[in-house]
Amino acid sequence: MNMDRKTLIGMLLLAALFMGWYYYMTSGKEEQAAVEKRKQDSIARIEQAARAKEDSIAKIKADSAARELAKRDTGVNRLNKDSLRHVERLKQYGPFVTGMNSVKGNIVMENELIRAEISPLGGRIATVTLKGHKTYSGDPLVLFTADSSTYALQLSTAATSQNFRTDTLYFTPVGKSFSVSGRDSGSVRMRLYASADSSKYIEYAYGLRGDSYMPSFHVNFVNMNGVIRDQVDLVWAMVTPKQEKNVKNERMIATVHYLFDTKEEDYISEAAEEEVALTGDVKWISFKQQFFSSVLIANDKFPNGTSVSSYNAVDPRFVKRFNASVPIPFGRGANESVKMKFYFGPNKYSILKSYDGLELQSQIKLGIFGFLNRWVFIPLFDFFSANIVSMGLVIFLLTLVVKLVLFPLAYKSFLSSAKMRVLKPEMEELSEKFKDGDPMQKQQATMALYRKAGVNPMAGCVPLLLQIPILFALISFFPAAFELRQKGFLWAEDLSTYDSILNLGFEIPFYGSHVSLFALLMTVSTVIYTWMNQQMMPTNNQFPAMKWMMYLMPVFFLGFLNSYAAALSYYYFVSNLITFAQMWFMRRFMIDEKKLRAQIEENKKKPAKKSGFMQRLEQAQKARMEQLRQQQDQKGKKKKK
Repeated sequence: MNMDRKTLIGMLLLAALFMGWYYYMTSGKEEQAAVEKRKQDSIARIEQAARAKEDSIAKIKADSAARELAKRDTGVNRLNKDSLRHVERLKQYGPFVTGMNSVKGNIVMENELIRAEISPLGGRIATVTLKGHKTYSGDPLVLFTADSSTYALQLSTAATSQNFRTDTLYFTPVGKSFSVSGRDSGSVRMRLYASADSSKYIEYAYGLRGDSYMPSFHVNFVNMNGVIRDQVDLVWAMVTPKQEKNVKNERMIATVHYLFDTKEEDYISEAAEEEVALTGDVKWISFKQQFFSSVLIANDKFPNGTSVSSYNAVDPRFVKRFNASVPIPFGRGANESVKMKFYFGPNKYSILKSYDGLELQSQIKLGIFGFLNRWVFIPLFDFFSANIVSMGLVIFLLTLVVKLVLFPLAYKSFLSSAKMRVLKPEMEELSEKFKDGDPMQKQQATMALYRKAGVNPMAGCVPLLLQIPILFALISFFPAAFELRQKGFLWAEDLSTYDSILNLGFEIPFYGSHVSLFALLMTVSTVIYTWMNQQMMPTNNQFPAMKWMMYLMPVFFLGFLNSYAAALSYYYFVSNLITFAQMWFMRRFMIDEKKLRAQIEENKKKPAKKSGFMQRLEQAQKARMEQLRQQQDQKGKKKKK
C-alpha cells in the first residue's frame, strides 16, 4: 500500500467519523425547532382552553353561591367578593390558605462564590448569581432568575382533593439574610403554615458554608400527619439563559444528566427533545449548561418514579427548557425530614470531582476516548495552567509534550517515507510497466520490491491511526475545558469558542457567517503537509483522483472548525508546525538518503525474508487472483453456451 492511498484511507476514515459525529450533534435542528413551535402552540391552545374552562366553572360556582346567599340574605350582610374568593381558595388550598397573605422582601444568603436570593413566594431560591464570572456580554453571570425557574411541592390536603403547588403561596421567613466566608456557615428557614397557632407547617431549611457551591436544602414536614394526603412531588423547572458567544454550541452541550443510586450516570441526548421516565432510585439530577450546572442532590436517594425532560428554548435569549418531577418520601409521621442539597457552580472537572462519592464530574462528556482526557490531557492541562497564565502557551506546551511522546513513531513513519522516496524511481518504472496490465500483478511486483528493499509499507500508518483517538479526545476536551472559558490568545478573545477576524454579514452553507483565522491556518498548514507528503511519494497514475481528494479533506474540515472551539484549531496548527520542524530535523540530522540507498541496495542482495504480515498479504492476493480467474472462466463458459 503506497503512502497516498494510506493517507487517503486515513483521512476518509477521519472524515466519516467527523461527519457521523457532526450529523448526530446538529441534524434536525430546524425540524426540531418547527416541532417545538408546533408543540408550544398546541400546549398554549390547550392551556388557554383549560383556563377558559376553569374560569367558566369558577364563575358558575361563584354565581351559584352568590344567588344562594342572596336567597338567604336581605342583602345587608351579603358576602363581598373577597369572601367568595376566600371560599374558593379554601377549597383549593385547605388549611394552607393562610399562605395567600403576601410576604415581601427576599432573603439573601451568600459566600465568596455564590449569591442566592430566596423569595417568600414559594419559599424557593429564586435567583443565583455566581461571583467572579461574567457572561459573554460582560454581565454578571446569573444561573437563573425568578421568572426563568421554579421548584415547588405538588400535593393535596385531606380537607380537599384538589392538587396545588406551593410556589403559588407565601412562606414566612424564620431568620434573616446572612453572608459567610471561610469555615463559617449560616442558615435560614422558610415556613408555610397550615394552622392558626403555627404548630403545623412545611419548612424549607437552607444552609450555606463559606467557600462552597453547595447550599443545603431540607424539606421538613412538621405535624403534617392528617393534613397532607396522597403523594408529594417536588417539581423543578428551569429555562437556562444564553451565557456564551455561540448559542448553537451551548445547545449542543446543554441537557439533563442524572445519576442512579447504582452509580450509573445517564442523560438525555443533547440533540433530543423528550421526556424520560427514570426506572430506579436516583442520586442526583443536573440541569447542565455548557460551563455551569444546577444540580439537585439527595442526601440519601430519590425513590423510583422520577421523570425528566429537555426541550430547546424558542426564545433566542435562552438555551434549553428543563423539567424534573421527583417523588418526595412522606410517611405521614408527625415530624419528617427529606434532606437534599443543591450544586450551583461551574462544570470544572477538578471542582466537580472534589465532591467525593457524588460523581458529579461524570456529566462532563469526555467522548469515546475519554480515558485519554482523564489520564493524559486533563492532568497535563491542570499542571501547566496552574503555573502558566497564558492559555495559548499552555496549549502550545500540551501540543509539544504530545508530539515529543509520539516522536519515536513519527521517526519510524518518516523513515518509511524516506525509503519510499528512495524507491521512487523503481516505483515509477513499475507503474509504467503495468500501466495497462493486471493490477494484481503490479501489486505483487510492488510488494516484492518492498520485501527485497526491506521496506514496511504499513509503518507510516501507525502514527496516523494514533491521531484518531487523540483527535476525538480533544474534540470533546477543548469545548468542555472550563479553564479556557473567556481566556483569550492573540486575536482570539475566547479559546473555548470560535475566533472571528471578519463577520461576513451573510451565511455561507456549511461554513458560517464569520471567518476563523485559526481554522484557516490549520487548513492551510494541513494542505502544505499533504503537498510535502505528495512530493515524497511515487506517481500513482492508477488513482489520479486521490491527490485532489487529499487536498479536499482539509477544506471539508474547515467548515466544521470554523464554528468550533478556537483551541482545537490552534492545537492542530501548532501540531502541524512542530511536525514541519521534526521533518526538517530528521532529514537534516537523522536520515541520510545516500546511506539509505546503499542500505536498500544491500538488502536487495540478501535473500528476502517474508514477515508474517507479508505472507498473509501474499496469500490473500493469490486467493483473490484465483477467485478472479474462476469468475472469468465462468463468464467464458456462459458465452460459449
